[in-house]
Amino acid sequence: MKRRHRIDDEAEINITPMLDIVFIMLIFFIVTTSFVKETGLEVSRPSNAPPKEIKHDKGPIVVRIDSSGLISVKGRILEAGAVEANLEREKAEKPTSPLIVAAHPAADTEALVTVLDAARAVGVESVNVATGSQ
Repeated sequence: MKRRHRIDDEAEINITPMLDIVFIMLIFFIVTTSFVKETGLEVSRPSNAPPKEIKHDKGPIVVRIDSSGLISVKGRILEAGAVEANLEREKAEKPTSPLIVAAHPAADTEALVTVLDAARAVGVESVNVATGSQ
């Protein structure tokens, strides 16, 4: 007996269930995605260019960071917790003066962040980072 092939009966793939699953997964990923804007501290690394001259009546507030990460103001070595109090005293003496952080190129970034955080807490408006060869 000979089999007859019907040309009218073609096999079709039903993609509706696949599209349903794809849309459900898309909704799942959209709902579970968290959109968080992280805040950061923008810091540009100091260059070897000479610092710009700033002329003020009383001069700038200068904080030095040496190669081992020691922070000093007016030649006094400070601990990390005392930086904010010293900057506050300097700002009281020179309220409009800018802050210059003279950091050694090999200095630890943690010391720089400590000084910048203290300057922000005290309310120093102008902060400049310079390279110093201490």
